[in-house]
Amino acid sequence: MQEVLDYIEEQDAPNRQIMQRLHDIMMAVPEVSCKIRYQVPMYYRLSWLCYLNPQKKGGVEWVMLRGNELSNVQGLLEARDRKQVKGVIYHSAAEIDEDLVREIFMEALILDEEKPYASKRNKKSLT
Repeated sequence: MQEVLDYIEEQDAPNRQIMQRLHDIMMAVPEVSCKIRYQVPMYYRLSWLCYLNPQKKGGVEWVMLRGNELSNVQGLLEARDRKQVKGVIYHSAAEIDEDLVREIFMEALILDEEKPYASKRNKKSLT
């Protein structure tokens, strides 16, 4: 986890505040862990749940890896021409509605528990 905290600390002020706030919300769940993967902080429990992606034009996208399987009743997550992942871009920590983030994250945790992710790429033909 220290590598993720170091990564967050290296970001510019607005992104650092956004990432720290999202990190704190997700890490409040005891079973959740984080690591740097693909040069961004990734959060997981049984499988990868989400990641924080600093944007070139400013802001941080909070990306749910199985966004297409989440209800998104909050209307917060956007696919942006992606089939599986969905996310929301924050430009300041003040934009973050912690209750909505927790609600979406808890749904992702339930999905992770009830239906663990199985990559289609790793399935081998049984014939």
